[in-house]
Amino acid sequence: MPSKRVPDDQGSSLDLYQHPGHLLRRAQQISVSLFHDEMSGELTPVQYAILSRLADHPGIDQVSLAGLAAIDTSTGATVCARLEEKGLLLREVIPHNRRQRALTITPAGAGLLAALEPGAQRLRDRILAPLSTREQDVFMHLLAKLVNGNNEQSRAPLALPAASDDV
Repeated sequence: MPSKRVPDDQGSSLDLYQHPGHLLRRAQQISVSLFHDEMSGELTPVQYAILSRLADHPGIDQVSLAGLAAIDTSTGATVCARLEEKGLLLREVIPHNRRQRALTITPAGAGLLAALEPGAQRLRDRILAPLSTREQDVFMHLLAKLVNGNNEQSRAPLALPAASDDV
């Protein structure tokens, strides 16, 4: 791998190709490319995340669903509107809070998720293919630790419901 040394603010050099931010950005590019290869072009990665979380949390409001998918609320609203246009989810105004919308996945949405499940598994397998089984376990553990440990630094932190919430 080529080495590109970039001076940091203390005068020492950082190898761009060994910088975690650069490698994470490249990993994201690879992940999105493989997603489009495996998921038949029906959904974007964010649409898939929203729809899969909705399948597990029927009746959830848009803001909470965006938190479960770790996306900002304005993007969540736009994605939900697009999924509604595609007939994959229903948005209904919540009577006691007319500013929020309760969401449910449609039979078409559930069917699409089921049809995409083999592609999602192939996607996972392809992303992790360069690693041995043991390395995959370690990588996933460390990646989850890195993401969870930095969750609050995100523009859109993952917001899991409280254990007592029935979402």
